[in-house]
Amino acid sequence: MSSPSPSAAETPAERYPFHDSALPLDKRVDDLLSRLSPAERLSMLHQYAPAVPRLGIGAFRTGAEALHGVSWLGVATAFPQAVGLGASWDEELVREVAEATSTELRAFHHHRPAAIAPDRGPNSLQAWAPVLNLLRDPRWGRNEEGYSEDPVHTARLGEAFCRGLAGDDPTYLRAAPVLKHFLAYNNEDDRCTTSSGLRPRVLHEYDLAAFKPAIASGAATGVMAAYNLVNGRPCHVSPLLETELRRWAAPTGRQLFVVSDAEAPSNLVDPEHYFDDHAESHAAALKAGIDSFTDHGEDSETVIGRLREALERGLIDQADIDLAVRRQFELRFRMGEFDPELDPYAHIGTEVVDSAPHRALARRAAAASTVLLKNTGLLPLTDPTKKIAVIGPHGDALFEDWYSGTLPYAVTVADGLRARLAPAGGELTVHEGIDRILLRAASTGEPLNGTAFDLGDWGLGVLTLRAADNGRFLSVKEDGSLVADQAVVKSWDVHETFRLVDATGAAAGGTGSATEDGTDRGAVLLQSVLTGRYAAADADGTLRVTAEDAAGAERFTRELLRDGRAEAVAAAAAADLAVVVLGNHPLIHGRETEDRRGLALPPAQEDLLKEVAAVRPDTALIVMSSYPYAVDWADEHLPAVLWTSHGGQETGHALADVLFGDADPAGRLPQTWYRGDDELPHPLDYDIIQAGWTYQYHRAAPRYPFGHGLSYGAFRYGELEVDSATVGQDGSIRAALTVSNTGSRPGTEVVQLYVRPLEARYQAPRRKLADFRKITLAPGQSRRLVFDLPAAAHLAHWDVATGAFTVDPGRYQLLAAASAEDVRATVQVTVEGPAPAPRTVLGRRTAAADFDAHRGIALVDATRETGDAVTPAGSDAGSEAELLFSTVELTGAREVSAEVALEGALEGAAAGAELEFTVDGQVLATLAVPPTGGRYAWTTVTATLSDPPRGVHDLRVTLRGPLRLAAFTVA
Repeated sequence: MSSPSPSAAETPAERYPFHDSALPLDKRVDDLLSRLSPAERLSMLHQYAPAVPRLGIGAFRTGAEALHGVSWLGVATAFPQAVGLGASWDEELVREVAEATSTELRAFHHHRPAAIAPDRGPNSLQAWAPVLNLLRDPRWGRNEEGYSEDPVHTARLGEAFCRGLAGDDPTYLRAAPVLKHFLAYNNEDDRCTTSSGLRPRVLHEYDLAAFKPAIASGAATGVMAAYNLVNGRPCHVSPLLETELRRWAAPTGRQLFVVSDAEAPSNLVDPEHYFDDHAESHAAALKAGIDSFTDHGEDSETVIGRLREALERGLIDQADIDLAVRRQFELRFRMGEFDPELDPYAHIGTEVVDSAPHRALARRAAAASTVLLKNTGLLPLTDPTKKIAVIGPHGDALFEDWYSGTLPYAVTVADGLRARLAPAGGELTVHEGIDRILLRAASTGEPLNGTAFDLGDWGLGVLTLRAADNGRFLSVKEDGSLVADQAVVKSWDVHETFRLVDATGAAAGGTGSATEDGTDRGAVLLQSVLTGRYAAADADGTLRVTAEDAAGAERFTRELLRDGRAEAVAAAAAADLAVVVLGNHPLIHGRETEDRRGLALPPAQEDLLKEVAAVRPDTALIVMSSYPYAVDWADEHLPAVLWTSHGGQETGHALADVLFGDADPAGRLPQTWYRGDDELPHPLDYDIIQAGWTYQYHRAAPRYPFGHGLSYGAFRYGELEVDSATVGQDGSIRAALTVSNTGSRPGTEVVQLYVRPLEARYQAPRRKLADFRKITLAPGQSRRLVFDLPAAAHLAHWDVATGAFTVDPGRYQLLAAASAEDVRATVQVTVEGPAPAPRTVLGRRTAAADFDAHRGIALVDATRETGDAVTPAGSDAGSEAELLFSTVELTGAREVSAEVALEGALEGAAAGAELEFTVDGQVLATLAVPPTGGRYAWTTVTATLSDPPRGVHDLRVTLRGPLRLAAFTVA
């Protein structure tokens, strides 16, 4: 059953040309736009676009969350997190998941009222997914939302997800995919004010590369701008929206609809202080390419009022407004809003939500994304009559992340194994391994809330308290009262996390130290992580979280009722096998707005694992997490280690399938798992080349490399062959090899093809992914794989001297591998062509950002609208930075001029800002930089070169003091 789309307003008596489905789309949009008044057009720029009843136009809202299933709208099929889908390395599977998600979204659109402002339009068919931000730093709080640290992998899975959302009808979209979050967004701490420094090579070879294929192919219909800044300029006013994204989209003949992230337009004034007022900032965002403003929630008037003021002040004109509205209506036509009788997806009913096929797909997706990290023969399990102990806080629980839908049901690891063992008479015991305690108030002698609590320890002193009497989590209410009423921990502001702090101020931790009578030593205080306040007794003795400091806090005696670790260890000792399930809670330590501090498992979990393994050597560890952990001890001491993301409602069935070999562990890591003692770069260092991020540039050996994962099969790679040992710079390579399953079981392998230059004149990646194939082979079966590699797509690098992708002549190596570090076959090819010429600087403007290497710099904006500049990372008079420009032709050079800016006056005797140009240690010129009156107030300084050299040299430019350098010219 289906009903008419609620997005359609009452049909007007008169039909207009825009109602005529036989007209070309652009003509229909032209007609509709011409019939809207200027005020009506302006009103369309907010997230909640109003209805226009006189034209039969319904209300419209942008955005539905659909990252791994429909979220925020109620019960819906929950698939593995995006990072888990990334681990599948399976484009067709990812497309199927997206198809199921958009089918359910259609059901919500047609048949379910919106959860927020139901009178402001139906649930949107514009799906804010997928996330194509690269997983550069595994400490990123939103790691779970991306697919991979690699741009080729991310681009391919992202495009597949877009195609699944959109459907295959040539005219109408099932849903409209919007790529998130443009651009270089990979940190949560201070995300609205931090700037991601992208040198041109990183911009073009890494960050843009993840977004381009989905846009250039027409698979994506829109993009969401990111909260952060790039090179000092907020993403919501980035010129890249037009110069890159819309340039890519133009050949498709479709408009790209760009939306803001929530409240980000307001952030341009506060906290970013990039513009003086909101009219100016909103105008700049609109002119930069933002088409819809997600700001101030359902309050459209504030945003529209700012844009109206911008129009009145001449900061924007009607053409700017019309262009954004045109893009919106083109999308609405494509989603079938104006042709319900022709829309092939209008019939979709609610029966598709959590349907049997979608449940089966969720199970298959969870199994396909499970990664077997280590196996010395323990797996697969073969005897379902054995006794298995499932241990750990994740053994009998599933967790929702912020972008999960509401789980229709939850099959835990314990549930899945129980179902697998029961028919054969196997036995299962389940122990979380956490303590049960009483917190007895000193003032009354009564237990907190009259019940005991199971103490979840998530590390860094952060705890959850689950009431023993009702199984619900203790939560702090708005009035500070403490109520155990939350079935799950899932809210933007998490009210269910606490610290137990001893009376002297030291963190008491999650287990404490028990005396002989079971009472922990010392009084403890209960502190809310959210508010920082402590529980205290009111005048009537009621406990509320109201005390600002420890002095006014209630003292509690902590009584240990059940030693969870001891019980778990005893259960492991009595079992034939232990399955320990550990990991993160997606809303605690590493989530939107909060990055992780490190890679270690919570100490309580690590200690539990070690004690279990000590009594039961046959222990398999399952890490269930949103991101990598440093599992060094487990890898060195356990016979089997697996990883899964938070895999959705069918997690337990899928893991039981994998553990017993009913499904091969078909996942491969989508990002590097670093060792615990590996000192990672600073989270805000986005220069993957010089900082050494990802498998491409990181030099230290990882614990588990990108692409790693084991199968129950065994694979032999044959010789890697190419159709020709030489190729032109604009030619293509055909590579082929045969892969055979030499094992006794069916198996799945992801054959990865990497490339690397052997004679690079630039800092090249150790290797980079060019292509991959996922294959399943029966025992003894072989398959011939052929890879076509256009040189321009796979052997090129961004040449900063020419501002374009370039394929250098020379020797390259192709590597067929089972992971980035497990190379099975190689072959060399030679690219033929003219050698690159030295860099020309004579008579040419050289952008400062087009360096080959750097030291101590920050990339900043040259103007609010466009251009990059370089400045020393320090802001004081003594700060210094250096730029290297390699192989520069200096013959004929006589003078150098530089475009510089210096805000304010410097103080002190040695406070002069200056530029110094050197070659081979010889100073060619020193240019004093005077204050120019502002960071965007540019002037040119010039100096004659002292004893200028001839020939080709490496040119170094040293910046001293807080000056900005946009470019230099040698004459």
